[in-house]
Amino acid sequence: METSGQTYIAAAVVLGGLVTLGFFTREGLVTSSRYEQGVKFYQDKDYKAAELAFQDVLSRHPSNDLARLLLGESLMQLGKLDDATSQFQALINRAPKNADAQLRLGTALMKQEKLENAIAAFTKAKELFLKQKNPQKAEQIEQLLQQLSNSNR
Repeated sequence: METSGQTYIAAAVVLGGLVTLGFFTREGLVTSSRYEQGVKFYQDKDYKAAELAFQDVLSRHPSNDLARLLLGESLMQLGKLDDATSQFQALINRAPKNADAQLRLGTALMKQEKLENAIAAFTKAKELFLKQKNPQKAEQIEQLLQQLSNSNR
C-alpha cells in the first residue's frame, strides 16, 4: 500500500513538472513570436505597432534588454521623448554597461534640448564603447561631442 501511495505522489510530481514545463515553453514561444513581430514592425517603420509589441514582450519578460532598447527607439520615433528616456534609463539601471542604451539616452536627451545631460550620456557611452574595444563607435561619439561642444559656445 505504501508503494502505491508513493507511486501516485511521484506521478503527481512528474505531471506537475510537465504542466509547468509546458506553460513556460508556451510562454517562451509566445514571447519570442511577439518579439519577432515587434522587430518586423520596427523595421517596417510601424513604430506604434512596434511599441505595443515590445510593451507586450516586456510585460511577460521585463529583463529583455533588446525589447526595452527597441521600445525606447520606437517611442523616440513617435516623439514620445519622455517615455523613451524612461525606457533607456530603466535599461541602464538594469544593465549599467549597456553602451547602446547610454548612446540612445543621449540622443533622446539631445532631442529634448537637455544638452548637459546628453553630453554626460554620450561621454559615458564613449567610455563604455572603448572598454568594449569598439574604438570606431567611440570615435563617432567623440565627433558628436565635438559638434555639441562647438555649438554650445
